[in-house]
Amino acid sequence: MQSTGSKTAGTTQLTYVFDAYCGWCFGFGPALTEFVRQNADSIDLSVVSGGLFTGDRVAPMSSAPYLKSANATIAAQTGAIFGDGYSQLVSDGRFVMDSTDAAIGLAALRTQDPTRALDIAKAMQTAFYRDGRSLSDPETYRAIAKSLGLDPSAAVSSLFTADSKDAARADFVRARRLGATSFPTLLFHGSDGSVVKFGSPTSTAADLTRDLKTCVRAYAVA
Repeated sequence: MQSTGSKTAGTTQLTYVFDAYCGWCFGFGPALTEFVRQNADSIDLSVVSGGLFTGDRVAPMSSAPYLKSANATIAAQTGAIFGDGYSQLVSDGRFVMDSTDAAIGLAALRTQDPTRALDIAKAMQTAFYRDGRSLSDPETYRAIAKSLGLDPSAAVSSLFTADSKDAARADFVRARRLGATSFPTLLFHGSDGSVVKFGSPTSTAADLTRDLKTCVRAYAVA
């Protein structure tokens, strides 16, 4: 799945602000993936970590009793399937979701192939929401890298380095500057400097394509 932070002449620039520990992002993922596949020749997509569970929000799952009902709503509205591994974490309540670690992990894997950023984001969410794997665990990234044909050893060695931490912080700053206060957020960039949010967590691929065409008609394309 092609997604890159570099600009290609004649393409529409989009930014996807997500959080690997965001259930709505997990539910939205398949529609976004299909949308990008269908429009691969006309868009460039950057994937940015937004930072959902940082600072005081980094706490055990037991401090978020709404998770079960929220997950049921996400499943009903998007068709998302939460795996047994993840469900066990919710029931146990001791697992701590740390979005900074997840953002560092995305940044580390993204350096190997920026065009695979959306694939990496999807694999991270699958590891957590299906298998219940921690996104603070280096072995999770080793497994993800292997599954995507990336270098597993390089994935682990680049975790929690100064460069990866700086890249994660830069993602959070970029998300705030773009005005992304909830996740998922999909943004259209016009050549006139306009940044327009489109779609919703329950949008289908067809919905996103329709909304993108509306943006293209209304704003100059970068």
